[in-house]
Amino acid sequence: MELQEQFSHITTLISKAKENAFHAVNKELVTLYWHVGEYVSLQVEMKAWGKSVVKELSLFIQQSEPNIVGFSPQNIWRMKQFVETYKDFPKLATLARELSWSQNRLILPLKSSEEQEFYMLFCIKEKWSVRELERQINTSCFERVMLANEKLATLSGVLSKEATNTFKDTYVLELLQLPESHLEKDLRKAIAQNITKFLLEFGRDFAFMGEEYPLQVGNQDFAIDLLFYNRNLNCMVAIELKIEKFKPEHLGQLNFYLEALDRDIRKPHEQPSIGILLCNGKDDIVVEYALSRTVSPTLVADYQTKLPSKELLQRKWKEILESLDSEEYN
Repeated sequence: MELQEQFSHITTLISKAKENAFHAVNKELVTLYWHVGEYVSLQVEMKAWGKSVVKELSLFIQQSEPNIVGFSPQNIWRMKQFVETYKDFPKLATLARELSWSQNRLILPLKSSEEQEFYMLFCIKEKWSVRELERQINTSCFERVMLANEKLATLSGVLSKEATNTFKDTYVLELLQLPESHLEKDLRKAIAQNITKFLLEFGRDFAFMGEEYPLQVGNQDFAIDLLFYNRNLNCMVAIELKIEKFKPEHLGQLNFYLEALDRDIRKPHEQPSIGILLCNGKDDIVVEYALSRTVSPTLVADYQTKLPSKELLQRKWKEILESLDSEEYN
C-alpha cells in the first residue's frame, strides 16, 4: 500500500506539471493574439489595412505556418476587437490572459466591463470549463448575483463583505432535470443526489454537510432540509426548500434553525450561520417587507427548473441601477 501511495504521488506531480504547462502555453497564445490584434488595430487605424488585406494575411500565415491554426480572417478581426475592448482596462487585459481563447471569445461580446470582469474572475475562481462558462452566461449569472448583492446590502451589519458575489437572487436547477410538478422531498433528494451538478450553480466554496440535518431543541427533533458549509465565509449555510411561492411565515422556521445552529452546532472560530429560503417564486415587495425587521442573515431566493428569461433578469437589474442613480442624483 505504501508503494502505491508513492506511485500516486508521482502521477500527481505529472498531472500538476501537465496542468502548469497547459496554462503556460495558453497564456502565451492569448498574449500572441493580443500582440497580433494590437498590430492589426494600428494598421486599420492608419487606414493601411482593410478586409482584403486581413484576408491576405490569413492566407499568408496558413501557407507560411501550415501547422498553426486559429488565424482565420474572422479570428484575426476578433483579435483586433479583443485589444480594442480591453486596452483601456488594464485589469481586464491581465485577467484575460488567465483564460483560454475560447473563454475569452464568450466573454468579449458582453455589454459592460463590469460584466466582463465578473465572468473573468468567476472563471478563474470556480475553474469553469468553456461549457460551464457558456451555461452561466446563458442563465444570466451576473444579473442574478448582482440582484442578490443589492438585497444582501441591507444586511451589512450581520454579513461580512466576503458575502458579496456568493449568493444568487434566483437559482437555475435545470441540470437536476426535475419534472415541472414535484414535491419538496423530490427537490431535496435531487439536490442531495446530484451535489456535483448543484455546486456548479451554487459555487465550489460550498461543502455539503447533509440532507435533513438533525437538530434537537428541548425534547423535540427538527431537521434542516439541506446544510452546507462555506469555506470562504467560514460559516454554515442552511437551506430550506419550498415548492410554493414565498410566504412571510416561512421565515420563522428558518430563523429558528439558524438560532439552533449558532447555539448548539457552531464552533467558536466560525461566523454566524446564514439562511437561504429557496422558494418556487417570490414577490420582491413582500420579501422586502418580511425581511425589513429581521436581524438574521437570511436571503430569500427562488429557483427555476428551466432556463430563466435573460431579458427579464436584465430588466430587473437595469431598474435597480436606475433607482440607485436616481437616489444619488436626489
